[in-house]
Amino acid sequence: MIKFTGLSKVNTAIFISGTGSNFKNLIKFSLLKKSPIKISLLVSSNSQAKGLKYATKYKIKKKIFKFKNQLVDEKKILHYLKKNKINFICLAGFMKILSKNFIKNFKGKIVNIHPSLLPKYKGLNTHYRAIKNKDKFSGCTVHYVTSKLDSGKIILQKKVKIIKKDTPFSLAKKVLKNEHKIYPKAIMKIFTNL
Repeated sequence: MIKFTGLSKVNTAIFISGTGSNFKNLIKFSLLKKSPIKISLLVSSNSQAKGLKYATKYKIKKKIFKFKNQLVDEKKILHYLKKNKINFICLAGFMKILSKNFIKNFKGKIVNIHPSLLPKYKGLNTHYRAIKNKDKFSGCTVHYVTSKLDSGKIILQKKVKIIKKDTPFSLAKKVLKNEHKIYPKAIMKIFTNL
């Protein structure tokens, strides 16, 4: 893993596909003196992603890749990341599954936030599945990205209580609030081994 010396921040890229609320949260975190990361780049798989506006607002370089041809686009992304000296990647609502080859190029340097208490409910529709199964708790997980979907080593988790009147939408809102809390904490944990 990359060591954070406290002298220079780790050059980081954020990958998004949607609203970018975790991206915005990570930008604010990255601007803190104690933060080990510097966000230099935004990669989006969606040209309509609302999160793109935060890149503009905070003057972060952004690039859109449509993933029409995954192999070609991933090669371009890798080239782009190397050109910008990126050492760490945070997936924040990125809805594409990265290939084995891509992950191999950034082994142990890609993390993701997932809206469930992994290993439960990998993939999509996590809130719906948790409510349908009458779970008492849901939550979120920050984990390393491996070639197996949502299966990498867990860095940090946060439990969220499910109440009777919760819908997938209300649960999603509660979980997202906690995602914003634990993503920065997980990053601190990675780089400072706290």
